[in-house]
Amino acid sequence: MSFAKKLFLIVVIGVVVQGQEPDINGYVRTYLGVLNNEDYDYAINQNTFDLRFNQTAGEVAFFANPYIYQYPDQGMEIGLREAYMDIYFDNMDLRVGKQQIIWGKADGVFITDIVSPKDLTEFLLRDFDEIRIGVTSLKADYYRGNQTFELVWIPTFTPTLMPDETSIWSRFPEFDEAYVLDRSKVKVPGRLGNSETFIKYSGMSSSLDYELMAGTMWDDDPTLHLTPVLMPDYSLIIAPQHHRLTLAGGSFSTELKGVIFRAEGAYYQGKKFISNNDFGLPLELLERDYIHYLLGTDFSIGETRVSFQFIQRVIFAYEDAIVDEKTDDTVTFLANRTYFKDTLTLQLFGYVGLNREDALIRPSLTYDLADGFEILAGANIFVRNAGLGNPGLFGYYDANDMLYVKVKYSF
Repeated sequence: MSFAKKLFLIVVIGVVVQGQEPDINGYVRTYLGVLNNEDYDYAINQNTFDLRFNQTAGEVAFFANPYIYQYPDQGMEIGLREAYMDIYFDNMDLRVGKQQIIWGKADGVFITDIVSPKDLTEFLLRDFDEIRIGVTSLKADYYRGNQTFELVWIPTFTPTLMPDETSIWSRFPEFDEAYVLDRSKVKVPGRLGNSETFIKYSGMSSSLDYELMAGTMWDDDPTLHLTPVLMPDYSLIIAPQHHRLTLAGGSFSTELKGVIFRAEGAYYQGKKFISNNDFGLPLELLERDYIHYLLGTDFSIGETRVSFQFIQRVIFAYEDAIVDEKTDDTVTFLANRTYFKDTLTLQLFGYVGLNREDALIRPSLTYDLADGFEILAGANIFVRNAGLGNPGLFGYYDANDMLYVKVKYSF
């Protein structure tokens, strides 16, 4: 972290602390994960210090969330997850600054919840308030009864944060050929014409909670432009590059006799898909539209909370040369139950890829030892169907099965 960023962080904290009675909370956490391999290598060894400052004075408010990740073998990472100002009017709120923006009804899946990019340096294993990356933006909310109109303008594009090539979560080695990584075109220049804009209309009635949204944006996940090099040896030049997308979608949830039904979907226009040429080389990019949607339900069986979601992506005007399959189907499930006056929580969460018969299964146990102090133990189990050539999104990490423990104190 540069000296300027450290100085800015210190100034932000100092301003908040010296204000009138700020609300300060946060947590300290130790997180240790061990791979299930012959040497029991550490998948992660991290200490976290997370602070949240919140202060309100009349029609204005301020929030800041600095954090520190400390790794015994890598040093320290200092960051600012969010830092924004709120201005309140009679029928409208303005929020300016770095903020996480959460839309949609899905759990563990990003369909219309695409305003804030993702931190995938640990795949999907981080807590979701840590997976979402705050973006510097202007958000305006206008209220009319039970209806809300929301406008988000993001002046500078922030991409998904991907794992580096040496990480156990990197996917670049899936190419069998030798490759050279060219990052010269991955950055989107900061200019007005490259900004992103989103709008959302949401409403609530006695029986229905719904949202409609649209946006013009950059694809948070870069498309890999592949160029073969035939001399002296065959290899690939891989050049990640972001492309413009437009989308429109919505979501709703309703309750019927204690059962919650949810749906969410979006139509994406302008996505670039890798396709094989006549020689079977993954070179050409085809622009296609696609739809991504979810159907879900939440209910209780006795004291156990249960949730299921079916997620599907469908590519339109599909051609057999496209590397991705025409439809991609995934199911998620969740079972959660508490014991001993809510001090012990057992949970089973999982993703199942139906196309490639792969999965990520995440059992966990959380025990509230004392007020604010909890211990969480769990496992991340990746399942791969060895009989299929393509391992799938989750099966690719079949060697990354791990056990982990988190000790956390919140204040």
